[in-house]
Amino acid sequence: MTYPVPANDAERLRTLRAYKILDTKPEERFDELTRLAALICGVPISLISLIDTDRQWFKSRFGLDVQETPRAQAFCTHAIMQPEMFVVPDASKDERFAHNPLVTGDLHIRFYAGAPLAARDGHVLGTLCVIDREPHTLTEAQKEALKIVGRLVIANIELRRDLEELREAIATENSSGSPGNLDEIISRLQGVASDLQAVREGRKPA
Repeated sequence: MTYPVPANDAERLRTLRAYKILDTKPEERFDELTRLAALICGVPISLISLIDTDRQWFKSRFGLDVQETPRAQAFCTHAIMQPEMFVVPDASKDERFAHNPLVTGDLHIRFYAGAPLAARDGHVLGTLCVIDREPHTLTEAQKEALKIVGRLVIANIELRRDLEELREAIATENSSGSPGNLDEIISRLQGVASDLQAVREGRKPA
């Protein structure tokens, strides 16, 4: 099965891997956001999907037991090709998806809407998506709310990486047995605190 690939996919994948989030354990802050997205949009399934080399992997999933699917079958594969929300009202009537195993098989996907998760450097890592097993539409208010929750998802991904890098820096200082560059660590702590405040206020970290 052929599928679209961004021209800058190699760079996009490097950015994705730099976050060190693939194949990590579930985290409550992400699970709460997927549940919120499903409730807002009135659908049974919501996912935080990250597009890897040949798979889509779910950092968080609500209403679905599958951990990953082939990239070739993923609706999110198409969604990362554009900066705006990608919506499929009825996949069975869309020639791009009508014969997709996720549509014709047990999952019986019909509706899909994905808000892109764009990293600081602009690369789209994946989507916050909502799914229904029946044809569905979203109101303009629901679309806007899904975009807002998507921004909270990427903000938490950014914050997660900042905290991991800070832990690594502190561990390095401790293992070296020397004072090291304390000013740099303090500066990074201040940066993480600023990013956390941005997340709380619904803004994307700087």
